[in-house]
Amino acid sequence: MNLRVRPTAPDADGRVVAVTPESAGWKYVGFEVRRLAAGQQSMLTSAGKEFCVLVLTGTADITVDDLAFPKLGGRKSVFDDAPPGAVYAPAGSRIRVQADSDAEIALCSAPAAAAGGARAVSGERMTQEVRGQGTNRRFVRNILPETEPAERLLVVEVITPGGHWSSYPPHKHDTDAPPAETQLEETYYHRLNPPQGFAVQRVYTDDRSLDETVCVEDGDVVLVPRGYHPVGAPHGYDLYYLNVMAGPVRRWIYRDDPAHVWLKRPR
Repeated sequence: MNLRVRPTAPDADGRVVAVTPESAGWKYVGFEVRRLAAGQQSMLTSAGKEFCVLVLTGTADITVDDLAFPKLGGRKSVFDDAPPGAVYAPAGSRIRVQADSDAEIALCSAPAAAAGGARAVSGERMTQEVRGQGTNRRFVRNILPETEPAERLLVVEVITPGGHWSSYPPHKHDTDAPPAETQLEETYYHRLNPPQGFAVQRVYTDDRSLDETVCVEDGDVVLVPRGYHPVGAPHGYDLYYLNVMAGPVRRWIYRDDPAHVWLKRPR
């Protein structure tokens, strides 16, 4: 199974990465990255889907139907200690993105009914946390967690310092059995600093019917249809990833790999 989606040269809409439920062979998560030059516009209609539109770098004006959200973003790099610009757009919206400067835009989507209103997601509402200790330490920004209104989407970004592990101990969320576990498809959009680096992500199931190890380069997307999915950042190369999750229930309830639960015990 090919879990790695590599970036391409921008098309007419600036699209460099595109994952649809059809291309991934699943039901819920859609993900795109568009790189827009200053002044370039990009349009889309969210028929039957909700969107979280992120200005990962640069600055852009986003319009959803008749609501304008100007001058969002501002980061020079995804590794800056600052939140991205973000707008939530419900199903059935007309979305326009216009780059004020060269900008990298992420479009996160999932099936939804036409309900609710568009809104900007302010950086003040994006909670931050530090997870893990030692070489398992990483830095998390919750962009669209389950405490924020949406129908299916969950969005989070993580920075993992070089030499550290992330999504670790290995965990999974592929079984629709709340409150024990929820089923969530997931994409990982990876960036590296410096960009010539690489990272490693393993995706595996208990029975090893899926067991793939992916060498990740800057701009790659890794698909996680099921199974555990730890990530390692080599020494000297910091790793950023943007996670998009969606499933039948909008809750993140995971199960650790029993073989590695001991890593969480006090020492």
